[in-house]
Amino acid sequence: MNKKKEVLLSVKNLQKHFKVGRNAVLKAVDDVSFDIYKGETLGMVGESGCGKTTCGRTCIGLYSKTGGQVTFAGMDVHNVPPEDQKEFKRRVQMVFQDPYSSLDPRMTVAKIIGEGIDIHHIAKSKQERTEMIYEYLELVGLNREHANRFVHEFSGGQRQRIGIARALAVKPEFIVLDEPISALDVSIQAQVVNLLIDLQRKFGLTYLFVAHDLSMVKHISDRVAVLYLGTLVELTTSEELYSNPLHPYTQALLSAIPIPDPDVEQERDAHKIRLTGEVPSPINTPPGCKFQGRCKHATARCTQEMPPLRDVGGGHFVACHLCDK
Repeated sequence: MNKKKEVLLSVKNLQKHFKVGRNAVLKAVDDVSFDIYKGETLGMVGESGCGKTTCGRTCIGLYSKTGGQVTFAGMDVHNVPPEDQKEFKRRVQMVFQDPYSSLDPRMTVAKIIGEGIDIHHIAKSKQERTEMIYEYLELVGLNREHANRFVHEFSGGQRQRIGIARALAVKPEFIVLDEPISALDVSIQAQVVNLLIDLQRKFGLTYLFVAHDLSMVKHISDRVAVLYLGTLVELTTSEELYSNPLHPYTQALLSAIPIPDPDVEQERDAHKIRLTGEVPSPINTPPGCKFQGRCKHATARCTQEMPPLRDVGGGHFVACHLCDK
């Protein structure tokens, strides 16, 4: 990446709360701040239910925010003027976790990919539109014969490729990839991730890659953000996170990554960090650090005072009292 980094998406103190029941509030995203630079991939990881998908959707305006601010290329995402809405929706796209539920089963692949081309008037003629559909199919590893088929005729990996082609067809700048490989066979996952990397290089795309598979996140991401119960606990480069995790939660996540060697795995087993205690409810989060109930290093300070996310050097951000200098 260039030394002069241009911020494409800026998230400041973002909150997304949901009312559940009469008086209860679920804090799905709670005071999260980060920047995504043009041309990079920011991986976002954490356990199921930690707020990754909600954060991604709120960042591009699919969900309204409860608090904070998100700006895309200097534009307030949640207050885009009506005359700019269409252009904003072209520039920002999303690839969903389940390709079968996000693709219309009544439409042919050509119609699915061509819909965005039509809405944004990207093609000047019917022939150009058809050629563009073929081009995007071939770009994602399918062929033109697939254009007139329906979604149910494809495998999971092929469906996800169709979803990627649909997003690419409107020539976006930023794509939120919401667990795009979690519904796929392991053998297909690497193919889709490598395809995404190739497309990023070809079109200069910027990604927010939401996932829980830490080995895949390492492969595709420039930087990684770790979420726990809707709060950002660590943010740094991919290399730094995997070689020097500072937050106890990140350390536990990384120690759980399996290694495909039985002897090494057996040797590692004794050193794995096993978290005790239950994940607190996001409706009634404890005071202080949200991770304190499962952290063996927790002190009295951790139970009372929420640790701020701060730079401990070299752009390595961590929210943990134990990392005080």
